[in-house]
Amino acid sequence: MCGECGYRAAQKSDLSRHMRIHTGEKPYKCDQCDYSAARKSSLDLHLAKHTGDKPYMCGECGYRTAKRSHLAEHMRTHTGEKPFKCDQCDYSASQKSALNQHLAVHTGDKPYMCGECGYRTVQKSHLADHMRTHTGEKPYKCDQCDYCATRKYHLDQHLAIHTGDKPYMCGVCGYRTAKKSHLAEHMRTHTGEKPYKCDQ
Repeated sequence: MCGECGYRAAQKSDLSRHMRIHTGEKPYKCDQCDYSAARKSSLDLHLAKHTGDKPYMCGECGYRTAKRSHLAEHMRTHTGEKPFKCDQCDYSASQKSALNQHLAVHTGDKPYMCGECGYRTVQKSHLADHMRTHTGEKPYKCDQCDYCATRKYHLDQHLAIHTGDKPYMCGVCGYRTAKKSHLAEHMRTHTGEKPYKCDQ
């Protein structure tokens, strides 16, 4: 049993691994950068960044990823499954992070603030993205041309130009596209929805 928090484990090795939460010990070191991890599985995932290894592949469209959990998330673009439900309204999402973001609609909580202009946001990563509007930094670089972007999402969209990857598919007619927003627009051809109204 853990003397710090009362955690119990069936095996001594599990307890030893758990203790690293309290001690901060990270014995698994990357030999290519200064990253270290408390678990070997975390180091293995990290190493994929250096090797480019993406063993998990989507059988629908060929999308590849280093993480099994990312493949599970990706599969929801094909199935339309949205398992994360808001307990305050009928909103549901395919990713937990999207639900967490949505919850701010109800709470109004935006804990991350820009010191330059006062911009506030729900997610720390959004603040990091926003800060680049002040610094002009574009850290996401295409390895096939001179394109660079402030957000990884924009680079991923750009890469589809080179790869031809179109992971977003219409379940009605099979139309495929590289951009989620293009699929949303396309779906209106089936639903007949016309969200833009003239106010004149």
